[in-house]
Amino acid sequence: MNLSATAAAAGPHPLPSYLNADELGPWGNYLQQVDRVIPHLGHLARWAETLKRPKRILIVDVPIQMDDGRIAHFEGYRVQHNISRGPGKGGVRFHQDVTLSEVMALSAWMSIKNAAVNVPYGGAKGGIRVDPKTLSPGELERMTRRYTSEIGIIIGPNKDIPAPDVNTNEQTMAWMMDTYAMNTGSTATGVVTGKPVDLGGSLGRREATGRGVYTVGVEAARHLGLEVAGARVAVQGFGNVGGISAKLFAEAGARIVAVQDHGGSIYCEAGLDVPALLRHVAAAGSVAGFDKAEVLADDKFWDVDCDILIPAALEQQITVHNAHRIKARMVIEGANGPTTPGADDILQSRNILVVPDVIANAGGVTVSYFEWVQDFSSFFWDEEEINARLVKIMKNAFAGVWSVSQDRKVSLRTATFIVACQRILHTRQLRGLYP
Repeated sequence: MNLSATAAAAGPHPLPSYLNADELGPWGNYLQQVDRVIPHLGHLARWAETLKRPKRILIVDVPIQMDDGRIAHFEGYRVQHNISRGPGKGGVRFHQDVTLSEVMALSAWMSIKNAAVNVPYGGAKGGIRVDPKTLSPGELERMTRRYTSEIGIIIGPNKDIPAPDVNTNEQTMAWMMDTYAMNTGSTATGVVTGKPVDLGGSLGRREATGRGVYTVGVEAARHLGLEVAGARVAVQGFGNVGGISAKLFAEAGARIVAVQDHGGSIYCEAGLDVPALLRHVAAAGSVAGFDKAEVLADDKFWDVDCDILIPAALEQQITVHNAHRIKARMVIEGANGPTTPGADDILQSRNILVVPDVIANAGGVTVSYFEWVQDFSSFFWDEEEINARLVKIMKNAFAGVWSVSQDRKVSLRTATFIVACQRILHTRQLRGLYP
């Protein structure tokens, strides 16, 4: 989408000029998704422009001293898309392809996601443009701490709560929490979620996103009349989300027939040995070299004959160029924004059900909410209780979205946006404008 087209979509109020036409990318996809839902918002549509303008964008320079004495500079972002329903909430990713457009879109999808499952958060996201594999552990820690200090003016337990995302983990969150504590002079465990359990993290958090993908996938399959036991599943991305969801589907009797990650693609018609593959990935860093499967050309992954496809890698993976090749009956989006609007239309025309990211991968932020609540109360739940609460919230959220989809005759993505945008804009209307 070019800038003029985006401005037209925004109505009489064109977009601000901080993005040029070549950088709209994922943000342009998000704007198209919002435009599709506006006709369904009724009287709340007068507030819809709120959804197209991030509340706050912070771009920071992150200078650090490298191990060899050089001073290196990295560009960091923290975007708060909407905080009408509560403090900003969203992950921090370290990746060489991070852009402002990407972080803006991810923050907006967090607004939708949090409202869809009805947790009291707004949407936020952060990132640093860096390949973390090129940094030593010491350099990575120094970069994380400097970034935390730079964005410290807008984060806090009641303002904006970061969490892990691509290439960040429990250790990253521990460094962020400690840096914030040193700068404020007091320990505030609730400033981040996804922390180590010994620092106030929650049991079940690491598996939560994958468990949520599995939970809504089972619910969607039930509505389609698709038996999970024996179903053929292909998974793109085999990290925390794809790996856990594959494990849970396999335990339910599904066959994981294909997996693709950054190292390559593998295939096994009889079903991959998921526990063995998880061990291999933990040791080798990718699925490449797994000796109990055939090597599959990366481009052929989209031609795999399967019942369920789980894109759980990065955004914009399913496009108009490959959507017509997908043979699945259902796509469950474990990643954020993996399907472009044009590809969405192709999949819908082919009667392939898409369970969108803004509901499918909301398990992580739901358990992050549990972690935040536990930190405030200093009372921690066992993993059985956490998983039970997660499954209940995910099932209820999916049931609500499915009902809207059937009543309005719209896709699950549009239905999820209807539910979420109504909640966000109703809150915006109740709060009014200040001054």
